Amino acid sequence: MRIVVTGASGNVGTALLRLLRHEPGWSVTGVARRPPDRGQEPYDRAGWVACDLGGPVAPDVLPGVLDGADAVVHLAWAIHPRRGDPPMRRTNVVGTRNLLRAAGEAGVPHVVVASSVAAYSPPPRWSRVTEGWRRDGVPQSAYSRGKAWLERELDEFEQRTPTTVTARIRPCAILQHDAAGQFAGWLLSTLLPGHAVGRPWLPLPLWPRLRGQLVHSADVADALRLILARRAAGAFNLAAEPVLTAGDVAAGLGGPRLPVPRRVATALAWLTWRAGLQPVHPGWLALADQAALVDTTKARAELGWEPAHSAHETLAEFTTGLRAGAGAGSAPLAPPPSGVPERLQAVPWGRPSHQSQA
Repeated sequence: MRIVVTGASGNVGTALLRLLRHEPGWSVTGVARRPPDRGQEPYDRAGWVACDLGGPVAPDVLPGVLDGADAVVHLAWAIHPRRGDPPMRRTNVVGTRNLLRAAGEAGVPHVVVASSVAAYSPPPRWSRVTEGWRRDGVPQSAYSRGKAWLERELDEFEQRTPTTVTARIRPCAILQHDAAGQFAGWLLSTLLPGHAVGRPWLPLPLWPRLRGQLVHSADVADALRLILARRAAGAFNLAAEPVLTAGDVAAGLGGPRLPVPRRVATALAWLTWRAGLQPVHPGWLALADQAALVDTTKARAELGWEPAHSAHETLAEFTTGLRAGAGAGSAPLAPPPSGVPERLQAVPWGRPSHQSQA
């Protein structure tokens, strides 16, 4: 089986390569804007194509890459890009349309796409939704609106190409040890080293009603492997147990919890994001507060999927990586800067470091 994976150097892509390298008879072609060092695992067993999916040459490059492929796994998505990265719309909307158009023209028999629980409309707070729940997203979050758009785009693709088997996964927050550097860049001020997390002098401002789900990157990769092996179609929620509360998150990260109202947290996030002191746009807080909790019965029953890591174990592993400044040999998963001069130089004083999530 020949599989093309977009975004293959990212968090889930790296976990998928790590898993598929042990599958006899499977070959992987990775597509990435910045291909990784092929001398390092798990990137050494894949073929690589440098391609910006939203760039002007992508429509000419992608048909050749997809020609003869048995499946394509679309993981490429600009989640929380820095100001100097390509605009989110170009990567997510234009890039996805280029990929789906090329897959349809090449007659790829199986298309698997990473959506998100963020695509769901907010349900009652502690209820769990199945795959048939409304997919209108959280209006205050650009990431959520983008995933809701992706769902509609996939619906249209399925109608246009009925002979293509199409599947989509809807995972919650996906963590692993080697993604700690990436998440540190998304969540922490450049002034704050990862090893400061969990110190008694660094309280975690979390609102009391916060709740959420986590899943390990390796378990998401396993779900993708099962979908590919079974040529499964449809949507699959992915999350590990249990649901975590604000107290669970604070305990997992090891720091004291500072209970603050969400409105206060939002106001502080807005001011410090605008000033470039930290990267978290208030839209992420809205998504964290309103994201749906998902029921994973379908993935367990139809795929035989069973996450090997609990939510607590996933958070503990991620925290260890965060404190160690962990990363991998790809640009998206590169470790964060460790030296004080490098961190000071990276602070965009007086302007946001990342693109708006409004």
